[in-house]
Amino acid sequence: MRHTGEISEWNDDRGFGFITPRSGGGRLFVHIKSFADRRRWPASGDAVIYESRADSQGRPQAAKVSFVNNPHRTPRPGPGAGAIAFALLFVSVLGAAAWLGYLPLVVAGFYIVMSAATFVMYALDKSAANNDRWRTPENTLHLLGLLGGWPGALVAQGLLRHKSKKTSFRIVFWVTAVLNCAALGWLITSPFISVLMALDEKLLALIQHWTS
Repeated sequence: MRHTGEISEWNDDRGFGFITPRSGGGRLFVHIKSFADRRRWPASGDAVIYESRADSQGRPQAAKVSFVNNPHRTPRPGPGAGAIAFALLFVSVLGAAAWLGYLPLVVAGFYIVMSAATFVMYALDKSAANNDRWRTPENTLHLLGLLGGWPGALVAQGLLRHKSKKTSFRIVFWVTAVLNCAALGWLITSPFISVLMALDEKLLALIQHWTS
């Protein structure tokens, strides 16, 4: 039998929430895997149709959940658009500075590699949360951001809607991003930058030798 209800609580990071039946009664647990269409991510206030079942411990939960179309519902803008733009701008500025010779190529390349690796780790953690598998520790995600992967983390938070609402996580994340930028600023103004520039020249010379 199909029932109607409303999502009264939803946790993006963990991929589950609760449905309050329109007919009254207690809330039902619902997991993201129970939704027929996963192209649209659930949110509090969404009207849904579902079937009521019991889990292995006899607790009620929703199954075969689908959204109720509401033509008057204003689509929510994609989350983190500004954060994604900022991350891409930061990486683009680094790339341009390296291309023009103001920054070692190894530094720009390191940020790109770390950002890509961090994005992948966020995606894997998102998948693990949705499928009840082992999760990546938050300290590991923060360490990746501190080491230069924070632009990739920002893109992941926006595109994947993962770790984008937990206040404590976001505070620590931004602290790591600021610390990393401070370290980058120190590196650019330190004598060590000349060592990296010399290394760049040697690497470019080797590349030209190999490709000639």
